[in-house]
Amino acid sequence: MKLGNVTGATPEERLLELDLELPPVPVAVADYVTHTQIGNIIYTSGMLPWINGELKFAGLMGDTLTVGQGYAAFQLSALNGLSLLKSITGDLSKIKRIHRLEGTGGATVDFHDMPLALDGASHLVNAVFGDRGAHSRMIYSNPSMPINCATLLVLWAEVE
Repeated sequence: MKLGNVTGATPEERLLELDLELPPVPVAVADYVTHTQIGNIIYTSGMLPWINGELKFAGLMGDTLTVGQGYAAFQLSALNGLSLLKSITGDLSKIKRIHRLEGTGGATVDFHDMPLALDGASHLVNAVFGDRGAHSRMIYSNPSMPINCATLLVLWAEVE
């Protein structure tokens, strides 16, 4: 499931090489902001696997969703995070480092492949940012996700 190697000079060029397009900038689902910034660190709210408010992955991994679908859901959540970061910075090249990913996946209690599903986000961030994408991460599982979404992803990004 890992993404192919890329050679582009900028994050945007690498996205093109991967044949991936940033979705429209996501909006908040409820009464909160999509991100906060403390100094040069941006913390995103949970990015969903949706486009224009339409959920593309719903349900639980281990039930209605496979690990491959979880991988794709986390990848789309990461794309939404990158879209948000680009809207804040104007250019993904202004991201000095992605420090952390925190992924929450909807899953049954006996689903133990959440690390493989969260790789969808990690592989994307690593491919797009190269060494600047090396990050720590945390995985949470939840049998009852908000609006039945499959994944939520929080990014911690350092900017210039």
